[in-house]
This record gives sequence, C-alpha cells and structure tokens, in this order.
Amino acid sequence: MATAAKPRAKQSMMVRVSEQAHHRLRELAAQSGDSMQSVLEKAVEEYRRQRFWEDMKTAYAAIESDPEALAAEKKEFALFEGTLMDGLDPNEVWTEADFCLPAEEKVA
Repeated sequence: MATAAKPRAKQSMMVRVSEQAHHRLRELAAQSGDSMQSVLEKAVEEYRRQRFWEDMKTAYAAIESDPEALAAEKKEFALFEGTLMDGLDPNEVWTEADFCLPAEEKVA
C-alpha cells in the first residue's frame, strides 16, 4: 500500500540584486505592508505574465505576416463559429453568483 507523500515546505533561495533594486524592493514592501519576499514573488509573476502576452503578440504577428498561416488560422476559427451560442437563449442574464435571472427580474 502506497503512503501519501508529505507536503514539502517551501524552499527559499538567495538571489543577488543590486543595491538600487534592494532599496526599491524594501520601499515597495514598506508601502504595501507585504514582505520583501512577497513583493518579489508578485513582481516575478507579473513579469512572467507580461512575457506571456509579449510572446503571444509576436506569435500572432508571425501568423498575420504569413498569408498561408493566416488562412489556416481563419479556417480553424470558422470551425468553431457555430458553437458560440449552441442553442443558448441570447436574452439570458446571469449574475456574478452564476444564477440565471427569470425574465421578469431582468434589468432593462
């Protein structure tokens, strides 16, 4: 019988940064009330997301510059156009809590 793996504690690593970056990190932590580690982790995640979208834009630019690739992309998108509403009532109103409002409760 296999035993469940124990959760591993987060390991921390040291990273060298310039004095200026350390000073800014300390200021941001003080302003936000977060730890320097938390601020740095948030900054790394934000940078990762930024890079994702930059890479996405670059990939789409490459497709748009290649007529054959663009035609193939449009053909693929066309396959899904009929699935957008898939028989759903276009007049339905959903709340943020994922409830569908009856017709008489809909806001005009």
